[in-house]
Amino acid sequence: MKIVIFNKIKFLNFNEKNFKKLILNTGLYVFPAAPALINLNKDKKYHLSLINSDFVFFDSGYFVLLLKILKKINVKKFSGYKFLYLFFNYIKRNKKKKIFTIDPNINSSKKNLSYLKNLGIKNIDQYIAPKYNHKFIHDKTVLNKINHYKPDYVLINIGGGVQEILGMYLKNNLNFKTRILCTGAAISFFTKEQAPINNFFDNLYLGWIIRILFRPKIYLPRYFKAFKLITDVYFTDIKVFNNNNDK
Repeated sequence: MKIVIFNKIKFLNFNEKNFKKLILNTGLYVFPAAPALINLNKDKKYHLSLINSDFVFFDSGYFVLLLKILKKINVKKFSGYKFLYLFFNYIKRNKKKKIFTIDPNINSSKKNLSYLKNLGIKNIDQYIAPKYNHKFIHDKTVLNKINHYKPDYVLINIGGGVQEILGMYLKNNLNFKTRILCTGAAISFFTKEQAPINNFFDNLYLGWIIRILFRPKIYLPRYFKAFKLITDVYFTDIKVFNNNNDK
């Protein structure tokens, strides 16, 4: 497996054929988007959470294209949407697994619960996240709930830049090992709460366009700022290693 180190973050060039082996591993799973990657120098806490994550994937097709064009580095996009698509198919065949969701509001929580139940999952617990100050997250309430429930998977469905820091807090403070999945709003593509993204648009790197069309006031400024990633990639020394540590 190819590892790409960008600003001390170890991105995995993951092949989805290996998903069944991947999902057996405990740890912190993150999917940083392009609008978040431009803030690494400004947001030290977020940057540190990515550095200390166990599995960092190429969620951004834009980032993948920049690596190819500017650095001649060929990697494959593996988005949060793609991960959840495979995860939900896996869960349907392993219905006894316990899932704990952390949701942004009661409406999302209800939709997420309904979707998971429709998959046949019966062991589900949930938590509505407060409005976190992402520079300092110390939420003993959710920590105690998860320690008590001991889920196989913690599915964090809140915004990027905050969920990763919460994920790092949980990883460092839980009294057992589990899988912490920071897929953010990706579940809302399945519950139809957000833009109608599917495999076709995701495979063609067009998810960002659908999100802009769905909510232009929110996503157009966000993706416009991501143009800064061009200079970040161009002027950064990026290292590439294979799984045998050969360059």
